[in-house]
Amino acid sequence: MKNKILSLALCAMGLGALTACSDYLETSSLSNADGDFVFSNMTTARAAMDGAYGEWHGAISSHIFGDGLFYAFDIAGSDIMRHPEKYTAQPLRHVPEAFYVNGTEAASYDAVGYGKEAPNNAYSVLFSVLGKANAITSAIESKAEFDAMVEEGKPTDLTQLYGEAVALRATVYRELIKYYGDVPFQTKMGEPASGLAPRDSIYDVILEELMKVEPLMNPVGADKRYFSQTYVDALIGRMALEAGGYQTRRGDIKYVDGDGDALTFETIGSENNGATYGRRSDWQALYTIAKEYFQKAIDHAGTAKLSANYHDFFDQLHSNDAAYAEESIYEEPFQQGASGNDPRPYSLGRPSAGGSSNNYPCKNYGQGRINPAFYYGMFDPKDLRRDLSCTVTGLDGKAGKEKLIPFTPGSQANGGGIACNKFDESRQSTVWTKNQRRSGINAPYMRMAEVYLGLAEASAALGDQVTAKQYLKIIRDRAFGGNGNVDAFIAKEGSMLKAVIDERGFEFAGEGDRRFTLIRTGLIAEKIKEVKDLTRKMLDGLAANGYYTFDNGNTISAYIWTKMVDAKKFYGHRNVETTPAGMEDDPVLSPGWRGVNNDWESYGLSYSNTETNLAIKGLFTKLTDAEIAALEADGYKKTDWGKQLVDNDDEYYKYLFYQYDYQKAPIYLFPFSPNTLSTGGFTNGYGFSNGTSAE
Repeated sequence: MKNKILSLALCAMGLGALTACSDYLETSSLSNADGDFVFSNMTTARAAMDGAYGEWHGAISSHIFGDGLFYAFDIAGSDIMRHPEKYTAQPLRHVPEAFYVNGTEAASYDAVGYGKEAPNNAYSVLFSVLGKANAITSAIESKAEFDAMVEEGKPTDLTQLYGEAVALRATVYRELIKYYGDVPFQTKMGEPASGLAPRDSIYDVILEELMKVEPLMNPVGADKRYFSQTYVDALIGRMALEAGGYQTRRGDIKYVDGDGDALTFETIGSENNGATYGRRSDWQALYTIAKEYFQKAIDHAGTAKLSANYHDFFDQLHSNDAAYAEESIYEEPFQQGASGNDPRPYSLGRPSAGGSSNNYPCKNYGQGRINPAFYYGMFDPKDLRRDLSCTVTGLDGKAGKEKLIPFTPGSQANGGGIACNKFDESRQSTVWTKNQRRSGINAPYMRMAEVYLGLAEASAALGDQVTAKQYLKIIRDRAFGGNGNVDAFIAKEGSMLKAVIDERGFEFAGEGDRRFTLIRTGLIAEKIKEVKDLTRKMLDGLAANGYYTFDNGNTISAYIWTKMVDAKKFYGHRNVETTPAGMEDDPVLSPGWRGVNNDWESYGLSYSNTETNLAIKGLFTKLTDAEIAALEADGYKKTDWGKQLVDNDDEYYKYLFYQYDYQKAPIYLFPFSPNTLSTGGFTNGYGFSNGTSAE
């Protein structure tokens, strides 16, 4: 098996510093008695797996998919997304966002200050999850009937559970590699996580393990909080794209594949702090795996299917029932009102300036924001995803009213500019108003749109233009109400592959996907330069003329005109969804997917003023003097808009990837903490400090 070969290869390189070479990657079981007891029936076996899922839930909610490193690293720092506060106000977030200021501030970055120390940091928590997964896989592997079950190649209750444990281990390693690069490879419960294994070796071994368990599992069913064959197929595709993609690798590790053979790399740009940026020379083999297994995910879709309308998926996430969104392959479940931390609406949702308890809705910070140049200049005005992904208004949270989000640096709905909009507590069928971070909106970890676009990406990279266009067209047509004009889009993008990658950007805008996608595709420098250049043109145009018109026809102006209105009186509702055809100029219904909850009164709010919705004119067009005069006569007020961008030029241009030169290897990983280094027997790379504190 490859993991045995990898073990020998690692020991030969001296990477298993604190463990014996013979058992560094060895799989060991619990005691036979313990294993026999726990897995003697499916009730106790499932309870063991549920315990592992519980550990994983803690990692997702507080470390890698809501808060923690995801909060600081994923949801900002791309051509699409940014942080809302001043650069100097949040250096522990902004410095990594800018690739540690082109690598120059890597050595002074304090890993403990943001990432915390064990046992409360992402690294420790993820290895704790690994311990649970390893215990389960080892115990099942020790059963007398295990080899026969695998040989038969058909799903049973026990092989399904075994596959879930293997999938959990793979998922954890995917997150570890994404944030830390090369990490220890550990399959023995209770053994210290020591020595660094080359990430490429880990990818190869994990992919092989996943491919072995894939036929032993069932397609996703009604309960999407468990890993399934569908999930494993998609995870193989996701990890194969990442394994074959561009990553920054430190220069003091010998990189080998899963068989222990030395790898060569295709590099781009220049070295940075001893690290290089490149992809494996055998990347096509990995992309071939990705293509095969994304197709299998479609073939084994089970209950997962691409929603007919883009917004259906998010409507279903906001519903109250026990069902999961039809497009989901795997959702991390959150129970409304339960203790703990439901982070997605808080960090990536529509901002609310409410208090932490008993508000309408309670505070949502809005850590993820949208680059103005992307919103105005790159998102097609006819794309139905734009308004659902991005919003210019938040919620006051106190009086149940809509609130314009200013471009001045800040947080909640009080500043920070255009926000993410896919998670909006006021849109829930039942809203939790007692306290923040308890919304009960599930976190979508894998959905069918990624499978379709992953298949399109792998196909395009391998030269299969027919398949790539087929699946690109499905996603794009859905976003444009049936006609995404795919040929023109591909021509505009310059290649099929770039069209697929940018389509993924539009599809997942506001979900924290873009940064790592651009890194692994080698497009990060090109796309950052594009958005910075466009931002410069926008700012200069606003400063010189009071407006700037983009190539797509949108105009951003220094001022807009706004007034509060009683939307329920005029429209019959306060909650705005997709802008109806022909109503694109309506100041309340466009842009869509905003407004406020239709019935805050049922939650205890007593309106003294029912003017709850914000009417906006001049958001995308330059108003004439006559139009302005008519608006002011109708009660509209002149409101700063693009002027705030000019007033904060440094925040929107200078500090956008501060001092990034588009050439040096991007330092996007997170340093190991001092305790992790001392107990693990390894050092930081990429220019990070190896001392007990920031140097």
